Amino acid sequence: MSFFSPSRVLAVLVKEFTQLRRDRLTYAMILVLPVVQLLLFGYAINDTPRHLPAAVLVQEDSVFARSVLAALKNSSFFDIEVQAHSTQELDALLRRGQVQFAITVPGDFTRRVIRGDGAQILVDADASDPTATGAAVSALAGLPAQALSHDLTGLPAPLQVTAPFSIVTHNLYNPDSVAAFNIVPGLLGIILSMTLVMMTALAVTRERERGTMEFLLSTPVEPLEVMVGKLSPYVIVGLIQTAIVLALAATLFQVPMNGGWVGLGAGTFLFIVGSLALGFLISTVAKSQLQAMQMAVFYILPSILLSGFMFPFRGMPLWAQVLGTCIPVTHFLRIVRGALLKGQSLGDAWPSLAALAVFMFAVSALAIARYQRTLD
Repeated sequence: MSFFSPSRVLAVLVKEFTQLRRDRLTYAMILVLPVVQLLLFGYAINDTPRHLPAAVLVQEDSVFARSVLAALKNSSFFDIEVQAHSTQELDALLRRGQVQFAITVPGDFTRRVIRGDGAQILVDADASDPTATGAAVSALAGLPAQALSHDLTGLPAPLQVTAPFSIVTHNLYNPDSVAAFNIVPGLLGIILSMTLVMMTALAVTRERERGTMEFLLSTPVEPLEVMVGKLSPYVIVGLIQTAIVLALAATLFQVPMNGGWVGLGAGTFLFIVGSLALGFLISTVAKSQLQAMQMAVFYILPSILLSGFMFPFRGMPLWAQVLGTCIPVTHFLRIVRGALLKGQSLGDAWPSLAALAVFMFAVSALAIARYQRTLD
């Protein structure tokens, strides 16, 4: 036998191409995954978000007030989307996460500017994600010297001061800008996704590979009953994981626990069941444990990058925000952070709860339908 045979190398080469043709899903994912990573990191990731939504409460309709709002818009960091009518409305908008900033122009603003009597504008920032607000808050430092530069032209020299007013900034929900207060609650969603989706997908696929699924198919058990029976133990596992993460977050990282437990409990249950149903759906598509793991990773990667876990959600381009809104982790992170840092009520969290409920029922229906078609 020769030490090296081109014909034997050719035979192995042909065998590998044959295998590649038979296992198209695996190799397609190997090629697609780097492209997805490149697009996400290249286009969607931005740690200096601009055009952040803001609400304003203008207690006087004056030229100076309008000039200040125009200067805020021109800075490109603020998009004034809501004209509030009370401080309570501003607080509610911030608590629900509908706006990133709440700006108040007081009723005596013009009078104080004219008199040089320490005029102020109040800016409340949702600092639950310090990265999202940091650049915008820094941009406020130069606003007083520029916003009224044209309006004060022609007034007596003593009034043409460098800074005719000041901006008082309050960082709400995370006043010390502690990164752990944002990252640690977000980890709960990532941990549950990584473990539950992958665990369920591998468990069901493993049964098919070992042939034990055939015994289950010989019984009169309906697809819905199979899914409920298989997923129920993992629901308990997910709840235990949640309790452990929250306990460690409070004891090791001193993450605030401001309440909102009803919304957090409902959101956790919906997210756990939805993640398990997704794993079950993956198991009906994957032909092997390797494929199941690859498909789970393909789901987890966008969940980490597009959900607002690592990078500010509002810093992404519109198309990335649309994709991120379709990912259940995005809504679960809003529920967890809203409950722990803001004390959101059930009413505050209902949009995210509704999104998780839709995801759970849709994926469960697809999983049952797919199971009926493929495992009969």
